[in-house]
Amino acid sequence: MACRPVLSVLGQTERVLLTVATTHQPATDLGYLLHKHPDRVQHFEQSFGTATVFYPEASDERCTVALVLDVDPVRLARSRGKGSPDFSLAQYVNDRPYAASSLLAVALGRVFSTARSGRGGSRQDLADRPIPLEVNIPVLPCRGGPPIAHRLFEPLGWTVEALPVPLDDGFPEWGSSRYVRLRLTGEVRLADTLNQLHVLLPVLDESKHYWQGPDEVDKLMRSGEAWLPTHPERDLITRRYLGRAGALRRVALTRLAELGDDLVEVVEPVEDEEVRQPEEKRLPLNAQRHAAVHQVLLDAGAQSVIDLGCGSGQFLDQLLQTGAFTRVAGSDVSARSLQHAAARLRLEQMSERQAERIQLFHSALTYEDDRFAGFDAAVLMEVIEHVDPSRLEALERVVWGAARPRLVVVTTPNSEYNVRYEGLVGMRHPDHRFEWTRSEFSDWSEHVATTYGYMVERRGIGEVDETLGAPTQMAIFTEKEGRDD
Repeated sequence: MACRPVLSVLGQTERVLLTVATTHQPATDLGYLLHKHPDRVQHFEQSFGTATVFYPEASDERCTVALVLDVDPVRLARSRGKGSPDFSLAQYVNDRPYAASSLLAVALGRVFSTARSGRGGSRQDLADRPIPLEVNIPVLPCRGGPPIAHRLFEPLGWTVEALPVPLDDGFPEWGSSRYVRLRLTGEVRLADTLNQLHVLLPVLDESKHYWQGPDEVDKLMRSGEAWLPTHPERDLITRRYLGRAGALRRVALTRLAELGDDLVEVVEPVEDEEVRQPEEKRLPLNAQRHAAVHQVLLDAGAQSVIDLGCGSGQFLDQLLQTGAFTRVAGSDVSARSLQHAAARLRLEQMSERQAERIQLFHSALTYEDDRFAGFDAAVLMEVIEHVDPSRLEALERVVWGAARPRLVVVTTPNSEYNVRYEGLVGMRHPDHRFEWTRSEFSDWSEHVATTYGYMVERRGIGEVDETLGAPTQMAIFTEKEGRDD
């Protein structure tokens, strides 16, 4: 009985389902970042309807883009098979034309695909940094109500306003519907904003209205690579995003455990498996890597360590908690990652004595930087595979040739092990430029050691397969005594 009043409320949106505005000046630069001209109205045909992009306002002071999705229920029904969700009358009589559902996430992902990749053309500097943004979604399905919206968006730097939509304004005693009016404000990179919405709209809706293929985990990793591994609700997000696909959930949580910062096991057990005797809890692979590298540094007697490509600073935190390391530094090409690292380490709350031990700075590993030099040890943990192969030689010159620490520790995935990841399509991370076999890693590490006067030892990290080896491979480079520089 409440459906008709709710739909009448939804209809008041005139199907303007999402707007993004900025007050960065000139605000019309938003058009460059989105690769959509403010003076044009553009239509994009989808299998389930038509997406329209236009700018209700475009001035130097404020610019707003609107994404309107006109869902055709008949076309949506015909695009599905009988095994798809809602194969019933609900396909024709539903809220899809009026509410910001998973279909809007699909349209947003396709229409703004270039902007989501972070490519800004002539405004690349702007695309790389946070700008003031305001996101408005007047009608958003939100299972769990406003608290869920706060839990999902606030850790990403947003100020969240989520107001319940009443079932009917004329009958307040009926209470609230499952919809909210969502308003987000904050300084966030535009590409991150679009990727967050691409993932979190179906998470809040918790009802995907399209078929999920075997590449769904890769889609999640691509959209969430910059923010999901460190999100405190990543398990909830992953479970809701992948719905009933239990096998896909396990794959996604495994890969996020490798990339993320939690020192707990997040991989769900296989459903309906036979009851077994309790087993000793196993650390996720990223924690095993940290422990292995940490022990190598301690065994070598290193006192000063630089983490090259430190990311969000989890390993730096571990180093700072170890009194043996009197000087610690972290560098990364991502300014946003350094901000996360500073927050994790609580730099602003550190005593002066503590602050003297740590240094964070922005730098690229393919260019010489005097700040890389003067350390006993350097760590490149899951870094080299993010570098284009054509730029590896430059990285080698910078680290082993110019900085020249007496110890360098490198970890990288063992590509042979990838067959053990159920459902994995492609590489373990969408930003990886390559992943090496053990033989390829051996050849590369021997070449580097010979070229720059180091000895090298290789080890595996993680559960070892007799045929495939360990999931992570590690090389320990030790400077030769009396090396001729």
